[in-house]
Amino acid sequence: MVIPESFPAFIATKSTVDGAATVERGISTLQASDLPPGEVTVRVEWSGVNYKDALATLADGGVARISPLVAGVDLAGVVVAVDGPSPVSVGDKVIAHGYDIGVARHGGYASYARVLGTQVVALPPGLTTKDAMTIGTGGFTAAESILALEQRGLTPAAGDVLVTGATGGVGSMAISMLAGSGYRVVASTGKAHEHEFLRNLGAAEILDRSETSAAGRPMDKERWAGVIDCVGGTTLAYALRTTRYGGAVAASGLTGGAGLSTTVLPFILRGVSLLGIDSVQLAIEQRLAVWDRCATDLKPSDFASLSVDIGLEQLDGALTAIRAGLARGRFTVRVAD
Repeated sequence: MVIPESFPAFIATKSTVDGAATVERGISTLQASDLPPGEVTVRVEWSGVNYKDALATLADGGVARISPLVAGVDLAGVVVAVDGPSPVSVGDKVIAHGYDIGVARHGGYASYARVLGTQVVALPPGLTTKDAMTIGTGGFTAAESILALEQRGLTPAAGDVLVTGATGGVGSMAISMLAGSGYRVVASTGKAHEHEFLRNLGAAEILDRSETSAAGRPMDKERWAGVIDCVGGTTLAYALRTTRYGGAVAASGLTGGAGLSTTVLPFILRGVSLLGIDSVQLAIEQRLAVWDRCATDLKPSDFASLSVDIGLEQLDGALTAIRAGLARGRFTVRVAD
């Protein structure tokens, strides 16, 4: 397939106005010659909107490492060219996310993307490219968190699992995946108007964010067999001091702050484990294993309830909403038909 000389893309460009850094972002035209080096060129069908994408398009986001930048840290589409060693071939449907995509090299918010052959995953059976981006980085991180907790011994019989930041991309996916696997899930949110949404996903109980973010004693009553924390800060401290003996907390977010004020007591008196979850640099072999679970037993049962479909023209508003904490679930971005 011949790649067009130019095509639509959502581009963020940094500049300085009156001594202050600013970013102009919106739909523009990307030249094929501007695509970064790589072995695999993909016609992008779908991408997603993540908190990191919002940061990458802000002047003070601290994420983007090039300008101009086509944001979009995840993408799914069809391989149109292969130039060098690669596990995929022309015509294959693939997923790519993490590494430097959408941060230091152009990402998924363009009709075409070029990625390294070592950083692409063949779309597993059971998923469409749209399904894959409805799951996206958020759902992948949720699944990765579940796998980490299972490896630490978590089972449905072990007890309740707490999910914080429950209406976000990671949190909503985690609830759906856990509930579908037989876990009793307790969701934490500060959005009272979203309780019905969370219960429909499978949450058996809902806690107000004021409880899970409040200061407390070094050790509180044991409640959780496991925790998926997407918030950090005081919420992560709460999770640690309320997790049951031998349980674990999988931490993947910092929307509530990057600091952590806690004690060693949960670790040395209850044997609680704190598991760091990173989807950016995860080895390709582990990515394949996580995506296999996303396509099988952890596959959400109702994709439509988890995401809103948008086009490139709605991206600006979606990025603003997710940065402000106003988003629910995922935004799935149709890039090309």
